[in-house]
Amino acid sequence: METLLGMDLPTWWFLVIGALITGYGVLDGFDLGAGALHLFFNKEESRRTALNAIGPVWDGNEVWLVIAGGALFAGFPLVYGVIFSTFYIPFMLFLVALIFRAISIEFRSKEPMAWWRKMWDISYTVSSTLITLLLGLVLGNLINGLPFNEKHEFTGNLLTFFNPYAILIAFTTLALFMLHGAIYLAMKTEQRLYAKLTILVNNCSKFFILCFILTSMATLIYIPHMTAEFKNNPFLFALPLIAVLAVLNIKRNIDSRKYFTAFIFSSITTAVLLILFAIGLYPNIIISSIDPAYNISIYQAASTAKSLKIMLLIAAIGTPLVLAYTVFVFWTFRGKVKLNEMSY
Repeated sequence: METLLGMDLPTWWFLVIGALITGYGVLDGFDLGAGALHLFFNKEESRRTALNAIGPVWDGNEVWLVIAGGALFAGFPLVYGVIFSTFYIPFMLFLVALIFRAISIEFRSKEPMAWWRKMWDISYTVSSTLITLLLGLVLGNLINGLPFNEKHEFTGNLLTFFNPYAILIAFTTLALFMLHGAIYLAMKTEQRLYAKLTILVNNCSKFFILCFILTSMATLIYIPHMTAEFKNNPFLFALPLIAVLAVLNIKRNIDSRKYFTAFIFSSITTAVLLILFAIGLYPNIIISSIDPAYNISIYQAASTAKSLKIMLLIAAIGTPLVLAYTVFVFWTFRGKVKLNEMSY
């Protein structure tokens, strides 16, 4: 098998997709969390300020999801086909929620009537919450394993997705994104809304720490394949330690009201949890709960070596450009949110 810098090409592409999904989790995580919290703000000015805090960046953040989906299709077409056919209904709900979320943000400010704005406020919160829960549900099922047979056919049904572990991961994802979003909003706001957010951030922090502890215990007890790689390579235990330290530092910085530093640590927490997920799966992408022999590995699912080499070159050029654009947008719209006639 061809290698690049000592690493085989499927592993390189696995890392590229992992980096793209991590970028999406960190960036879109906070604006989804801000959406889930939106109905906690009672005043019209507070809701407009919260919307305008994520207004310049939310659609750019979703670009990372589109690129990750394209990269999965290009690098591992078998996995793309199996995942999208298995999670057909959840992904359809996900797309509907994405559409409603986008039009909620865009339509809300088009009319001044209170009922109109309240309707889109509810739509915005429900769709943001649903997207987050669905992401967590899919992630939980991929960690837990799904009933795939030797032909890579899903033998379960819709209820299969709602197992206790996947539901726990869904609520942990929601708790993390709400915390991430509350910290981001605290960075971008002032006065009345800022005071409200100092309370919300603390409550979200408690919610996430509870979910984090329950998820860690459930994974250690019930999902042994996720810890196998750590037993073979003890140095990897540094990553769970980093995750715990990052979570503790979120709380410490929240208590000190250092929200920018807290945001850095909530970003690190999101990234490290996704890295732990990737290490637990590798070299597989899809785990079969029927028989480990039916697992789909990156080597079974990868495109040809020539395709992977060409796409790695494209990724090496394109990813820094997307990253540079993201940094430019965040730098341009830095600072506290100020409302004007052009605001949402």
